[in-house]
Amino acid sequence: MAKHVGVKLPEDLLHLLMEGTTVGVMATFSEKGIPNTTPIQCMYPKGLESILISIHKNHTGYQNMVWQKKVMFCFLDANNIAYSVLGRAGVVKAPSQVHPLMNIARIDIIDIKSDRSVLTQVTSGIKWKHTSWETEELSRALLQELKDLASQL
Repeated sequence: MAKHVGVKLPEDLLHLLMEGTTVGVMATFSEKGIPNTTPIQCMYPKGLESILISIHKNHTGYQNMVWQKKVMFCFLDANNIAYSVLGRAGVVKAPSQVHPLMNIARIDIIDIKSDRSVLTQVTSGIKWKHTSWETEELSRALLQELKDLASQL
C-alpha cells in the first residue's frame, strides 16, 4: 500500500544510496510517449532532497530525461526498502571528468512514496557484479566523482 513520505530521503534509503551498492530503476518516456526503464547503479545522495547520477550520454534514458525533465526511480532492496521517487532532472556536468561518454545529472526530489506491502517484504535488491577489474575501477571513480560533487554543489 503506497504511503506518501514527502520530499526528503528517508533514513534507510539515504544510507542505502550512500553505500553505493544498490541499483535504482529510472523510468522515463520519449517525445512519442514510449516508456523506457534504465537501471542506474552509479548514484549518490546530495543532501536529503537530491540524488546525483552518472549516466551514459547516448542512453535512451538519458535522452528522455534531458527532454522530459521528470523521472521516476524505483528502489527495492534488503530490509524491506521499497520506494518510488519522483524527481526533476538536470544535467550538472557534461562530460564527467572520469569518462567522456558519461554525464552527471541531479535529480531534485518532488515526491517520495513508500511502496511497502502488508502482504510481502522485500528481502533483497537487484544483484550485480562487475564484469572486469576495469569496470570496477570505472565504477569506483564515477562514484567518487559523485561524492565529490555532492559536497561541492
